[in-house]
Amino acid sequence: MTETTGYSGGGLVHIKNPHLDSMEEDVLYHLDLGTKTHNLPAMFGDIKFVCVGGSPNRMRAFAQFMHKQLGLAGDGEDLADICAGTDRYAMYRAGPVLSISHGMGIPSISIMLHELIKLLHHAKCRDVTIIRIGTSGGLGIEAGSVVITDTAVDSSFKPRFEQVVLDDVVVRSTELDKDLVEELLACSKEIPDFPTLVGHTMCTYDFYEGQGRLDGALCSFSSEKKLQYLKRAYNAGVRNIEMESTAFAALCRLCGLKAAVVCVALLDRLEGDQIRAPREVLREYHGWTMPHRQRVAGSQAARCGGRKGLSR
Repeated sequence: MTETTGYSGGGLVHIKNPHLDSMEEDVLYHLDLGTKTHNLPAMFGDIKFVCVGGSPNRMRAFAQFMHKQLGLAGDGEDLADICAGTDRYAMYRAGPVLSISHGMGIPSISIMLHELIKLLHHAKCRDVTIIRIGTSGGLGIEAGSVVITDTAVDSSFKPRFEQVVLDDVVVRSTELDKDLVEELLACSKEIPDFPTLVGHTMCTYDFYEGQGRLDGALCSFSSEKKLQYLKRAYNAGVRNIEMESTAFAALCRLCGLKAAVVCVALLDRLEGDQIRAPREVLREYHGWTMPHRQRVAGSQAARCGGRKGLSR
């Protein structure tokens, strides 16, 4: 079974679940929010941008960065975690920007996205743009490079996400918004301190065997087989590897959200498997500090957001 629904008009967040209409209350359990316990339109109705990333600390730092970029009152150091009642995810707000952690891997980001998309729907948000900002392993590119994803592909280099629903495998498109890719690339030209490129992002189900690493607890292939596989990926247009993009692209597309994936490469996987850069360099890549890289992908989102009238 293949689902091919694309972006829908009107700017609304579309929920494709008829059962929700008959529910008296929708409990967003993993976000510690709900339609009866919280006034979601009042809390989130004016959200225009959502940025998601793996680490709670990183997303808190990003929210603080956005707070300053938007010139909001206060120093932003005491931003409250909206999901403080749960230890699953962290959520922060800076004006019309929501910053949320999603953990690692497809299962974790999928749970968060289901509840986030329902939250945006219940809050009656319109014209929302969602960007995943994160880290990845590069493929044939310099460590510290930023990859803007044009297409999220699976481990066979196909632009698809396979979701098992009951005993059926549902195939979903992983196409991302092309105009948003071009806008982010244009923004990157205003930040000359690090290389930015557009390419395919390969999404895998784990960090070790699924990404062809030789350093996991299990490994059944040779270094030659590994390099052959990674070179095939490179020749297919893959420029980085991570563990969330296909599920992210598929869910956002089906629900009418314009979406993008922007990740920094921590290493070139053609050169090795382990991340050996000094901690201060990795902190810079991760966006925890404010030197010349300016929060890496986050600065692109901030600058592009300003063009769209994000600041108030």
